[in-house]
This record gives sequence, structure tokens and C-alpha cells, in this order.
Amino acid sequence: MSESVNVGSVDDIPEGEARVVDAAETGTGEDIAVFHAEDGNFYALDDECTHETASLAEGWIEGTEVECPVHAAKFCLKDGAALCLPATRDARTHKVEVVDGRILLYPGAR
Repeated sequence: MSESVNVGSVDDIPEGEARVVDAAETGTGEDIAVFHAEDGNFYALDDECTHETASLAEGWIEGTEVECPVHAAKFCLKDGAALCLPATRDARTHKVEVVDGRILLYPGAR
């Protein structure tokens, strides 16, 4: 398993919001968005929309989906599946754990 990145406290990301972890920290060459979904869980996807350059962290979270703020493509936070056009490619997911109230991101792990 990859090294974990401490994203912060669970209280640092309100439900329905996201935080971007910079590519320099992730070691994947990509920024990763960590989402606090409406189901209370935390999920992580590559931050860049697979359709066109846009930050998914700036999108809208509804349930366990995120809508891209540029062209309204939607992605499942659980598995990264592209749910509607214009996106046709899934987003890459990353493992997230909550340990002792801290959000741990495992870049590249699923």
C-alpha cells in the first residue's frame, strides 16, 4: 500500500465539501480531491474532470455523486464512474480511511 497523506481532521471538511491535496504531496503527478459526501463518508478522486480541465472539488456534491462545475458531467464518488455526458471516462479513485478523527489518503491505492 502507498504511504498515507494526512489530509486533516474530519472536522476540516464539512459535509458536502471537498479539499484538494496538491500533486506535490500525492506523488501521483495529479491533484487529488477528498470529498465529504452526504452519506457521511470520505472519498477521493483525481481532481481534474476527465472531460475537460476543471476542478471536481469545485463542483456540487449530491449524495455520493459530484457534478463538474464546467459542463455538468457527474461522477460516482464511490467508484469514479462517469455517470453522464459529456464525460465518457471514469475518474481515478484513491483509498481514504478515517483513523482517530484524521483523514488519511492513500494516493494510487484503491
